[in-house]
Amino acid sequence: MNEETTADAASRRSFRLHNMAVPARPLEPALYLVATPIGNLGDITLRALETLAGADVLACEDTRVTRVLLDRYGIQNRPFAYHEHNADEAGPRLLQALEAGRSVALVSDAGTPLVSDPGYRLAQQAIAAGYRVIPIPGASAPLAALVGSGLPNDAFLFAGFLPAKDKARRDRLGELAAAPATLIFFESPHRIGATLLAAADVLGPTRPASVCRELTKTYEEFRRGTLAELAAHYQQVENVKGEIVLVIGPPEPVETDEADVEAMLADLSKTMPTAGAATEAARLTGLPRKVLYQRLLEIKNADGR
Repeated sequence: MNEETTADAASRRSFRLHNMAVPARPLEPALYLVATPIGNLGDITLRALETLAGADVLACEDTRVTRVLLDRYGIQNRPFAYHEHNADEAGPRLLQALEAGRSVALVSDAGTPLVSDPGYRLAQQAIAAGYRVIPIPGASAPLAALVGSGLPNDAFLFAGFLPAKDKARRDRLGELAAAPATLIFFESPHRIGATLLAAADVLGPTRPASVCRELTKTYEEFRRGTLAELAAHYQQVENVKGEIVLVIGPPEPVETDEADVEAMLADLSKTMPTAGAATEAARLTGLPRKVLYQRLLEIKNADGR
């Protein structure tokens, strides 16, 4: 860890902006969650640069990745590795630094810390111990994909990565099918074709979506269409490359009366188990799966089944 802790030492640190050395201001003792670029190194705030330069301790997922960013802005701070494989050892050391009255900055390899990375453990521990946790906002892949997708953004749900196995993936999509929000997922390039096929089956082939690839980078791409159209496209593409965010629009509201819903549930339950019938009814009606599942149980109980 970086051993400089005094205000004088902090004031000697700086970062480079347009070939000018900018002094970093001293930081109060706290855990700073600093957003870093997701591709383009220009996508970083002045406040983030000040924090990276001025922190007593700088923790990151991969020191090699963070070093590229630090070198770009002439920041001499030495990064300290904190990731899922060493969190049990490194986490207590970072908490000890906070206890000693030092400032700790945490960054992920790209984007905002705590979004699909183990940093939330450290934040939880710091909060439980009574230390300040200060977010330094900036780049975020889910938000960049959402605003670039052209899909509704008044309500959205970020769901991380879908399961790798097909059944678990479809089950998870079924749970989210009726959510009245745009859905956002991270996905790997070698699974995007299978995921789109599953999404078209579970959520419906006409649901609008966008595959957002290599955001902010040289080969940034937004491919928009229905789930069926996107699934067909990626069945034909070999060796898909790059980091991907999949954005899927919300379900269209469907007006159904209670009698129609009950008839649908009863009909579906003839050929499907209860959970499957509720999931399919949720997809068809846009109603919450849990509500439909409970209603189907009531129907079956009333019928003595």
